[in-house]
Amino acid sequence: MPASVVEVLRFCIVVLFAGVGFQLADALSDQQDMAGVIDASAMGIILGAAIGYVLGGVIARLTGRTLARAEQSLSDRSAEQVLAGLIGAVLGVLLAAGLTWPLLLIGQPVVTLPLFFFVCITVGTLGHRLGLARREHLLTLLAPRTGLRRPQPPVASLPRLLDTSVAIDGRIIAVVRAGFLHGPLLVPEPVLAELQGLADAGDDLRRAKGRHGLDTLDVLRREPAVDVEVVPDGAVEVPEVDAKLVRMCLDRGTALLTLDTNLAKVAALAGCHVMNLHALTLALRPPVGAGDSVGVHLTRPGKEHGQAVGYLDDGTMVVVERARDRIGSDVQVTVTSVLTTANGRMVFAKPGAASRPGSAGRAGADERQEPAERPGGLPAPR
Repeated sequence: MPASVVEVLRFCIVVLFAGVGFQLADALSDQQDMAGVIDASAMGIILGAAIGYVLGGVIARLTGRTLARAEQSLSDRSAEQVLAGLIGAVLGVLLAAGLTWPLLLIGQPVVTLPLFFFVCITVGTLGHRLGLARREHLLTLLAPRTGLRRPQPPVASLPRLLDTSVAIDGRIIAVVRAGFLHGPLLVPEPVLAELQGLADAGDDLRRAKGRHGLDTLDVLRREPAVDVEVVPDGAVEVPEVDAKLVRMCLDRGTALLTLDTNLAKVAALAGCHVMNLHALTLALRPPVGAGDSVGVHLTRPGKEHGQAVGYLDDGTMVVVERARDRIGSDVQVTVTSVLTTANGRMVFAKPGAASRPGSAGRAGADERQEPAERPGGLPAPR
């Protein structure tokens, strides 16, 4: 605390003690006939001011330390936590005062005043804690009446709460290393317990899944791009793990990272931000697959004998076998395979009758069957 503020507080305490000294001296002078060179009231003011000056510095510095600790405690809380706690405390004090004020009218003040303040402080503290614990519901309830609007942080900046299915699948490691996922990664204790239960199971398949999930978390813990943190169970009263995850996402304001389609739907309906890796897989799948019929304009010869090269609308190279004599023309080809590397994607095709003619780049893609799912839940790679 600045020295100037300390001196101002000391001055206030000096004035307070001087006033107390004046009142005491005045009361004593009425009971006794005090005469002397110095008037009793003046003596009381001087003594009170002297005591106030000595104690004022101590009290002001203690007040400064208390304020510094309070500032440190508040700096660890968000603005909505502070506001919700303050609202809860005020409501608690008002409720306690409304219930106990009749005691002030029927009892002696020496008894009723301490009881009144005791009840107000107790209920106010309870209201503060309830306000912090239920800040989401409290601020949502007050928002329409007060005009408060909680700012919605961008989804990319939210911490991610990890689901068991993501740990078992394991491909999140590749997603992190590719730079698509970074920042805080929260692992709830119920997820760890579920993985440990699988790892200790008697069934070989379940045991392998559990151990693979624990290995995935161990690898993620050493990745510099993410900060893996184990968080306690925030919904002890909820028995199901999926329901716990939804509750924890809502209470903590985090995003849910999952591969469980049903859990993703339930969490989205509950108002959670959901990051479903299935959606990422579907977004990154090739625009065409084996067996699709596409139209392509052949522009130049390929490296191998008889090959011709064309391009899809998105720039994907298409290498067509036995089509060099048709360079410069539009042909309908059937995709035989798709090669995806770190440098891009290449499609291999052969001339043939179209199973379903369509425009270049996407013809026949809408008729393509969905790829079979692997045991992990994601579509099998082509």
